[in-house]
Amino acid sequence: MDTVLETGATTRGQAGLKPERAKVTVKDLKGRVDPDWCPGCGDFGVLAALKQAIAELGFQPHEVMTISGIGCSSNLPGYLNTYGMHTLHGRALAVATGAQLANHDLKIVVTGGDGDGYGIGGNHFLHTMRRNVDLTYVVMNNQIYGLTTGQLSPTSAKGMNTKSTPFGSVENPVNPIPLAIAAGATYVARGFTGQQKHLVELIKGGVQHRGFALIDTFSPCVTYNHDNTHEFFKQRTRKLEEMGHDPTDFHGAMEKGRLWGDVIPIGLFWRREDLPALDQLEPVLGEGTRHSSAGRC
Repeated sequence: MDTVLETGATTRGQAGLKPERAKVTVKDLKGRVDPDWCPGCGDFGVLAALKQAIAELGFQPHEVMTISGIGCSSNLPGYLNTYGMHTLHGRALAVATGAQLANHDLKIVVTGGDGDGYGIGGNHFLHTMRRNVDLTYVVMNNQIYGLTTGQLSPTSAKGMNTKSTPFGSVENPVNPIPLAIAAGATYVARGFTGQQKHLVELIKGGVQHRGFALIDTFSPCVTYNHDNTHEFFKQRTRKLEEMGHDPTDFHGAMEKGRLWGDVIPIGLFWRREDLPALDQLEPVLGEGTRHSSAGRC
């Protein structure tokens, strides 16, 4: 019988030989519309890294589902050729939990911003981590509400001047790294769009991980945040691998996660493999509920 090769050519093979799996390229993962982000936005780097990670992991478009809430970064599913859902503000993780529990074969990737994820969706964030739902959450953290033109966000620095805090913020910011570790996330990492290859590897690790994976990503807003710029992070970020960090060290992960100053660590802070994902613990969600992801979700 004929066997279809990755190049599209055919060759005579043995009876019963299955066609070779088609190789997906970054070009194949391009969505039907182009991003409308501001020129220079860090979200372009996240989109590029996510495409590269999916291609390198060898997933077909129908094997991945991207889900988002509302915000500049939450437009991402429309720019990616996979299954996708653009849901409600702060509710992406709730929708993603339902999708993952309904079809364990799909790789669920949730994308959004710091306001959507850590502010409006903060309650879902905590409980999705506590339940260790098997999905990857890529948060484009620009420390501002960009879509609504520059208000204070949960991760904005204390004292920051924004449209909603013209005399400086009096609030302490959320630090998602130690929060995620304490809440039960089993893969906690931080990336930076200025370190593209490094970010690709962090996303690949999160997607391959069995359980909840957070990848908080510095994605500078060039229009409304002139404090936490690309240059700001370029000068301060340092890879945890170069700092000799052990991601299985809980106390070390919490300590490194709290660092913010002349040195801001990026990389894998925390990983544990001994805690089952939610769908592995509930008998009703076992093998009997699984469906093929080929052509449907």
